[in-house]
Amino acid sequence: MQSEKDKFLAGQPYQIMDPQLAHDETRARRLCRELNELDDQATIQKEQVIEQLFGSVGKNPYIQPNFRCDFGYNIHVGDNFLCNYDCTILDIATVTIGNNCLMAPKVQLYAADHPQNVVQRSALIGLGRPITIGNNVWIGGSSVILPGVSLGDNVIVGANSTVTKSFGDNVVIAGSPAKIIKQLPKQG
Repeated sequence: MQSEKDKFLAGQPYQIMDPQLAHDETRARRLCRELNELDDQATIQKEQVIEQLFGSVGKNPYIQPNFRCDFGYNIHVGDNFLCNYDCTILDIATVTIGNNCLMAPKVQLYAADHPQNVVQRSALIGLGRPITIGNNVWIGGSSVILPGVSLGDNVIVGANSTVTKSFGDNVVIAGSPAKIIKQLPKQG
């Protein structure tokens, strides 16, 4: 029989109130608190905490306080990841972020979802849908990326946008819901 954590990691519906998952969330909260309390000059210690928290990390990660996530181990970031103040990543499913990505203050990535069926939702059944962010993406302040969204390379997300669907490479998107407002020339 599969554990709730096995179901969770496989992207299947799972019981939110599972003790093993609660333990994993507590671990992530402790690491987030440790990361958020480190001084800006404690670069090596910050990188060590990020490496403990995330599933995988490229070179030169930089995260400002107050960063929050559910589990951490479902987050994978490439090189030169910059996460500004007050960002939240709900990593119920895998969140993959490419190289040279910038997240402005108060960006929120929500891989967490819930069943539309009221009986399942009332029974605290959780779901997750992965989020994928390409290389060289800039997500503007207070933007929200919803479950299941993929953004291609060289995408710019305007501030205060709600991204409800996926977009390809080389576009500027903005609004709620976000839509393409500009095509960018193909870039390196």
